[in-house]
Amino acid sequence: MTTAPGVELSHHTDIVSVRKALLDVYADVRAPLLHLPHYAVDAYAERLDRHATEAGFEVVIGYEGTEAVGYAYCNTVEPGNRWWNRMDPPLPDQLTAAPAIALKEIMVRTPWRGTGTARRIHDELLAHRPEQRVSLLVNPAAGDGKVHRLYETWGYETVSAQQPSPDSPPLAAMIRSVR
Repeated sequence: MTTAPGVELSHHTDIVSVRKALLDVYADVRAPLLHLPHYAVDAYAERLDRHATEAGFEVVIGYEGTEAVGYAYCNTVEPGNRWWNRMDPPLPDQLTAAPAIALKEIMVRTPWRGTGTARRIHDELLAHRPEQRVSLLVNPAAGDGKVHRLYETWGYETVSAQQPSPDSPPLAAMIRSVR
């Protein structure tokens, strides 16, 4: 794997100044799926705006020059949060009893895939978080399972499943310790 040393990472807790960059990356990465209701840019923008108002919102964006090449964002989820309540089957209490990170989105534009950029963005997002666990949802069919397997190499373990909305695909729920 080659690395992308020219990619600079920046943290943000306010969506206003970076919303357009996030939507541009999203539209580029999801271009083949934008005709599906769940993946439409407007539907994503609504989710993004909602997530940006939730506790612990943080985003890390990778830039090469002035071009946003990828990002990841998260929120803090407390015990009893709908993030946990939608798990099927339900998770054991020891996994949901303390605040955790819900990694809501991570994506990198095609030219920067396979360069370590996604992992750098991911690790930077988690580096200073106080939570002990991080959870994410992944479409197990994405990339013929390649994305799911990548998260396993990052230490994530599949623990449950959920379908957050009727128009979303069924998703695998994964979890790992933050450090």
